[in-house]
Order: sequence, then C-alpha cells, then structure tokens
Amino acid sequence: IMVGTGRGATAGVLIKNAEALEIFEKVDTLVVDKTGTLTEGRPRLVSVVAAPGGNPEPANGEDDLLRLAASLERGSEHPLAAAIVEGAHEKGLQVSEAADFRSETGKGVRGTVDGRAVALGNGRLMEDLGVETGDLAARAHDLRGEGQTVMFVAVDGKIAGLVGVADPVKDSTAEAVKLLRDDDIRIVMLTGDNLVTARAVARKLGIDEVEADVLPDQKGEVIKRLQGEGRIVAMAE
Repeated sequence: IMVGTGRGATAGVLIKNAEALEIFEKVDTLVVDKTGTLTEGRPRLVSVVAAPGGNPEPANGEDDLLRLAASLERGSEHPLAAAIVEGAHEKGLQVSEAADFRSETGKGVRGTVDGRAVALGNGRLMEDLGVETGDLAARAHDLRGEGQTVMFVAVDGKIAGLVGVADPVKDSTAEAVKLLRDDDIRIVMLTGDNLVTARAVARKLGIDEVEADVLPDQKGEVIKRLQGEGRIVAMAE
C-alpha cells in the first residue's frame, strides 16, 4: 500500500514524472483492494464446521468435509482454494480428483468428487442450488464477524458444513492507513468478500468506507461512482 507522508511526498511510491505528481497532489480518495494490498494475500484455513448432528453426509465429520472441499478446489485457481487444499494436506487427508468442475463467478465452485455432487461457495450459490443453510447461517455470520471468509459446502444437494479462511493483515498496513488518514485522504476498502467480513477487517484498521461483494469487473464502476461524487480518486492494488 502506498503511504502518504505529506502532500509533497510519499513513501514506498516511485513517481516517474511531474504530471503524475501533480495529479497525486490532488487525490482526496484512495480505493484499496483488501486482498494482497491490505492483507498478505496468503489466506489460511482456520475453521471447518460440519453440519450439526452429522447429517447429511459426510458422516465422518470435519475431516471428510474438508477432504471433499479440498478435492473440489484442486480445480480452482482462486487464492482461497489454495488455502483449503493446503489445509487438507496439513491434516494428512487424501485429496481426490474432481470431475465436471465448474466455477461460478462471484459465487463459488461445483463438481463431482468420488461420485458425489459437491458445491462450495457463498450464500448466493446455495440459494441457486436450493440448499438451505439452516443453523450454519448463524455460525457463518459469527465467523465473518471475526474477519473470516466463509464458504458453505453442499453434498448431494444438502448442506454439509462450512469452511472459514482468513488472510492476515500486513504488519505495515495499520501504520500506512494512519498516515494516509492524517494526510486527509479518505480510504475506501474494495473487496469481493462478504460485507460482514469486510467490515471486521476495516474496523481493525480504522477504515470507515467499505465496498463489499464487488466482482472484478465492477471495480471500474465503483471508481466512476466515487468520481461522480466529486472525489479525486486513486487506486492501490
């Protein structure tokens, strides 16, 4: 993240020409991507919760749930997928190959693992599949309040559990945000994550403005809207 240390200077930013410096001097709003900018960009699996009562399958609880989720996520290039797969490997679980893999932008992934239909994603994906999240919805809300990104797991059309992944905030982020705020720059955190999760991270850093549930192709729309409010906007990625 770039750090303002007064209108005439910045730390950690190379400005190559005078015109760019003049433009930066006028910036009053900085839009910042959460993942990889405010955070380390290396998410880790921190929560695995099987559906209450062990029903429906998987009946072997959290390990079976994680194995199915990791098997499905092997076909995904998303950073959260890597965290789930790594978490399964750390537990010594045997990960299978997934067939019929499908990625649903902004929602999650679907496929077949060991002959079973597995889906992993957010509440919107579960709604599309007609899967009721039941008591797990409240648990998911609590975990999001801790800053975790939560994904529900459905097996054979029924809720099976959830997994929670967290991306640690960079050590330098809090100081960088403070310096920018001291320089009267408004910071807007941009993320594709759930609003509750995003606000939990923003609260830790003293960031008041959050744009959550933003798909990659919607970033430009957010910038244009802020510019339409009369703001001079820069973006850090």
